[in-house]
Amino acid sequence: MPDALMPMSGGCQCGAVRFRAGRLGRPSICHCRMCQKAFGSFFGPFVTADPAHLEWTRGAPTLFRSSTKIRRGFCNRCGTPLSYHMKEGVELAIGAFDHPERLEPRIQVNHGKRLPWIDRLFQQPVLDDPAVEAMHAAIESWQHPDHDTAKWPEED
Repeated sequence: MPDALMPMSGGCQCGAVRFRAGRLGRPSICHCRMCQKAFGSFFGPFVTADPAHLEWTRGAPTLFRSSTKIRRGFCNRCGTPLSYHMKEGVELAIGAFDHPERLEPRIQVNHGKRLPWIDRLFQQPVLDDPAVEAMHAAIESWQHPDHDTAKWPEED
């Protein structure tokens, strides 16, 4: 579990939206179809956050009402999924944090809705190809760094 009292920062890929969150709770992954679509992935990874200890430090997410009870926050510039808002509180996308490695999921939500092959996913062979690694190493990333910046992008 994360150190609930230690604030953690994060934001979107382009840097237009940044946040700082303290009092983090339960990290989880959700297998529901809405989370799959919202993330364009196999599941949605979230951590509960206390709204009283959540500050949007640059910009704010755009909210999309994905159901009668849920609004999902995302960056309207780059599309990064950021948050999940419900009457009971808010959850933040684990991958949007600057240090997602500190937020290991502890439970799976909507487990019965998971994709039928998900349990076998991490048993698949790993591609270990030096040419592919070299190609990835040569890419110049333009995404926001994993820390707060006074201004972004830096050239503007």
